[in-house]
Amino acid sequence: MGKLAFVFPGQGAQYVGMGKDLYCAFPEIRELMDRAGVVLGYDLKEIMFEGPADKLAETENTQPAIVTMSAAILSVLEKEGVKPDIAAGLSLGEYSALVSAGVMEFDDAVVLVRKRGRFMQEAVPIGKGTMAAILGLEKQEVIECCREASGYGVVEAANYNCPGQVAISGEVKAVERAVEIAKEKGAKRAVVLPVSAPFHCSMLKPAGEKLAVELSKVKIKDASIPVVANVNAREENCSAEIIDNLIKQVSSPVLWEDSIRRMIENGVDVFVEIGPGKALTGFIRKISKEVKTFNIDDIKSLESTLMDLEGIKCLS
Repeated sequence: MGKLAFVFPGQGAQYVGMGKDLYCAFPEIRELMDRAGVVLGYDLKEIMFEGPADKLAETENTQPAIVTMSAAILSVLEKEGVKPDIAAGLSLGEYSALVSAGVMEFDDAVVLVRKRGRFMQEAVPIGKGTMAAILGLEKQEVIECCREASGYGVVEAANYNCPGQVAISGEVKAVERAVEIAKEKGAKRAVVLPVSAPFHCSMLKPAGEKLAVELSKVKIKDASIPVVANVNAREENCSAEIIDNLIKQVSSPVLWEDSIRRMIENGVDVFVEIGPGKALTGFIRKISKEVKTFNIDDIKSLESTLMDLEGIKCLS
């Protein structure tokens, strides 16, 4: 019998209205979303449900909102007896994965990611850094684009999402030049993204240093199930290594494709994406046609996924 993996989305997956139908339907979700507001000191669910979109898109709101929704759905799955063998999350989603593995309490995670969002935004002045998506080139070709554009400033590969899709990050002029070079090399698409900071590049090292201080204040436990880390695509259970990886993660590339391949090599044949959107489900399908994928971000997808999981014996 194969293994079940929970995967959790990162920043960019948010949308106005996220979680509203689930909040109305499940008492455990209401309890958790209400608690997020108490812990943070403001009504997070109002921003999630009603927006406006630009307020939800503010990094220090987006990050706790996505973790809250993922953790809320997780609480229902736990009640239904759905237990993963392994977990992973894309960037911010790694915190949701760690909550699922019992590494940190939800209350600590939601406060921590709000600070993480603020630190990441403060590390680089608005307008100095950006990101771009490069589609249709091999990893090494994208790295070469960055190398050729480095005379214009910092530009680095930031997210290896799936075959033929890599995000780059760095200073505006350097990223723009790398986009031009990617087009010259035959990229199907190369476009600057509407983001407020150059995530997962060396420019964010100051954010990692601030995050290290905050992590030292939080109780971090060994993981109850393996969590595949973004920075090295390896399973991690030890709390000390998890902390080190979270600090590095802020300014290191996200090895998502390698992480998924690692889990498949270890016997995972069912992936459930938990949280807003279904971007990770799309990435996984491009990585492997052999595995089953599900995503849960509303009542309909929750109910259908539970039925499907029961049919393939993932309920304990």
